[in-house]
Formats: sequence, structure tokens, C-alpha cells
Amino acid sequence: MRSREYDYDFRTKARRIRSWGIGLLAGAAILWTWCAVLLLTPYSVDTEPDDRSPKECESRLLTEFGTANDGLGNGDWCQNERDWPEALAVLGLSVPVSIVGVGLFTTGSVTARMSSHAEVMRDLDKISDNNRNT
Repeated sequence: MRSREYDYDFRTKARRIRSWGIGLLAGAAILWTWCAVLLLTPYSVDTEPDDRSPKECESRLLTEFGTANDGLGNGDWCQNERDWPEALAVLGLSVPVSIVGVGLFTTGSVTARMSSHAEVMRDLDKISDNNRNT
């Protein structure tokens, strides 16, 4: 295999690695968005099956002494509908996904840039050698 073909394959692999990193970062962004929706948006809860008038609940994060924190002991169904462990699990899952995504994106980007730099340096060395010989 000639060096240009090898270099082209090398850059193609680097771009593929970078694309995987972008995909994982997009997946982590979706998980962060899901966590934000769970914590910041109000929601409704059915107190009985096929309830015609569900109970409106405040968001889990932006509430003061509100419906989201009272609990079932006070006759409130909101606390059990969106519990903290679910939101924290989504946030916890996003951390390794984003770390791997950043690593792959950085590796792919740096590898492609270094390959381009090495090609330019080889071309400059050829030009320099040709100028010395003439």
C-alpha cells in the first residue's frame, strides 16, 4: 500500500472515530435534556385508574413546600410519580456516555489534524530537497 493510500485510510478511520464521539455526545445531550424535563416541568398524576381529573403537580426542582415534596402520607400522589432516583439515574448514565464521547471526539480530531500536518511536512521536505538538488 502506498503512503497516500495509507494516509487516506488513516484519516478515514480518524473521522469515523470523531463521528462516533459526536454521536455519543448527542446521546448524552438527549439524556441531559430528559433529566431537565423530569426536574423542571410540571406534570399530572392519576389518583385512580382512568381518572377524569388528574392532579396537577409542580416541578420537582422548582418548588417550595409544594405538591412534589409532600408525599403520599399527606394524601399527595405527586411524590411517587417522579422520584429523584429516576432523574439522578438518567444524569448518572449521561456522565460515562459524555466522557467516552469527548475522548473519541478528541482522539479523532487530533489524529486527523496530526495526519494532515505530517503530510504537509513531507511535502515541504520534498520541495526543500528538490531546491537543494537544483
